[in-house]
Amino acid sequence: MKTNALSPEFMNPYEVEIHYKRPLFSSMQKIASSLEASTILRNYIDTNVLDVKEFFWIILLSRANKILGISAISSGTISGVLVNYREIIQLTLLSNASHIIVAHNHPSGKLAPSENDRRITEKLQEGLNLFDAKLLDHLILTSESYYSFADAGNL
Repeated sequence: MKTNALSPEFMNPYEVEIHYKRPLFSSMQKIASSLEASTILRNYIDTNVLDVKEFFWIILLSRANKILGISAISSGTISGVLVNYREIIQLTLLSNASHIIVAHNHPSGKLAPSENDRRITEKLQEGLNLFDAKLLDHLILTSESYYSFADAGNL
């Protein structure tokens, strides 16, 4: 009996399987500005939690800036959120994203980025550069508005 190397009886229980199916190209929405990114995120997330505690999200984009996916990375406390760099890089690679936009909220309502927000942005830029992916923007969301690192010239 001839068997295929990929047949179940030859599968290693420790083998890693990678699977991702992008959305239909014609249904993929394009992001062309920070305002569009903010609007799309507000449609995706529960905006009732923006004033409760911090959350961190990622928008995965194709080379043409079409949305491949959106994911919540983590939730934190009223004063901060842990950023899982490993998960961000992993999602970027698994979805074959060329670009990403990240975002988090400030429950205080202050739009000014903290020093930690700046460090997160720099660390993500460095990590993504290793894999030929680009951080297009880092948004800070509040109930009333948003701040864009790219618009402010900080990317």
